[in-house]
Amino acid sequence: MILPVHDRIRSRIREALQDAFALAPADQPAIVIEMPPNRALGDLAVPVAFELARRLKRAPRQIASDLADRLGDIDGVSRVQAAPNGYLNFFLDRAAFLQAQLAGGAQDTSRPAAGKVIVEHTAINPNKAAHIGHLRNAALGDTLVRALRFLGHPVEIQNYIDDTGVQVADVVVGFTALQGLTLAGLRALADRPDDRFDYYCWDLYARVTEWYEGDKSRLEKRTLALHALEEGGNPLAEMGAFVADRIVRSHLRTMARINVDYDLLTWEGDILRLHFWATAFEQLKSRQAVFLQTEGRLKGCWVMPIEDEDTAGRDPDDTGDVASPDAEPDAELEQREKVIVRSNGTVTYVGKDIANQFWKFGLLGRDFHYRVFEPRNGRPLWATTSDERMSADHPEFGHASAVYNVIDSRQAYLQQLLKQALATMGFPREAEHSTHYSYEMVALSHSTARAIAKY
Repeated sequence: MILPVHDRIRSRIREALQDAFALAPADQPAIVIEMPPNRALGDLAVPVAFELARRLKRAPRQIASDLADRLGDIDGVSRVQAAPNGYLNFFLDRAAFLQAQLAGGAQDTSRPAAGKVIVEHTAINPNKAAHIGHLRNAALGDTLVRALRFLGHPVEIQNYIDDTGVQVADVVVGFTALQGLTLAGLRALADRPDDRFDYYCWDLYARVTEWYEGDKSRLEKRTLALHALEEGGNPLAEMGAFVADRIVRSHLRTMARINVDYDLLTWEGDILRLHFWATAFEQLKSRQAVFLQTEGRLKGCWVMPIEDEDTAGRDPDDTGDVASPDAEPDAELEQREKVIVRSNGTVTYVGKDIANQFWKFGLLGRDFHYRVFEPRNGRPLWATTSDERMSADHPEFGHASAVYNVIDSRQAYLQQLLKQALATMGFPREAEHSTHYSYEMVALSHSTARAIAKY
């Protein structure tokens, strides 16, 4: 029911942009519609003023005010407010909607853009067992999938596997530096009959974190492991691949117990080895969407300017963005620029996410090879691979008309960067149909945790 209102809001804003600022439709940015953090700020919020501030050389608040004055009446909207921070806030006419439904008024059956929809959810780091927060993500994602399919949309369910990130690297450091194991020893450990390898790795990950805290110079081993995982074809990468494979299989068994399924496992290592990121990086540089920082705390990093200042915040990427450990922090710079490639040459996960988002919409000009990961519920569960020898006949993946990424609200501004990258590269339609399916975090009380533990 809300999507027709979205369409009317976008249409009226585009008319207002042309009227107020003489911006032809082809020159207008994507009209992104967000959910405000609380109802007092409205039911819907549009940050288009931030997108235009630099181009028009005007404050976002002034742009928003000019647009609000020109929008006029919008069916389904009771009022529009230009917020002091530059957002356009829309308050829905809930009473009129309810009255129309009670009177048996005809329903507007408008739907999103036709074509396949990709929903990505779960995405647990393959260094530990699934916990209740992961199950909540999977349940929300699976509910969204079922709702979209009920409405008649073809849906492709993806589960992103971060097999080259810091979490897997730290477990590899634990097995090699703390326990002195080779791949053969690791296999023997994982094959023990207790079948709790995912929990074993979780405990080891915690021990490695404490080990780093005892001597910061030990973090160099993390850096070496990260490079090894990204390069592939070496003993550390083989250990990382084994750990990730075993733990993903544990995750899948857990999800099967709550009847959650997938069509494709997307492995981050394949994004790197098939040069997805390199392709996206060159495209971003050619459009000046990223630039090399030459001074300050982020010197030597490739960064993307953050256009929507209200969503800027500390990146939860716990590998950190610091280029020079001796440099003084620059809080203002940190809020305005997001590191895409660190000064040591490794790619932050938002960089890999940008490449993956381009691929989901069929915009990258490259594709994965595919393999059957395991049979699941009478059909194959597919996984990406960088080994062309493993490719088999497979369904067409990617090429979506709309993408939903199910991930918690701490990732809001990083998801906004995906939209920004698409819009900057000249894909406003894809930016508009790139949706962050967000949810807030929940903390369990001690008594609730104890009650759950009994089961």
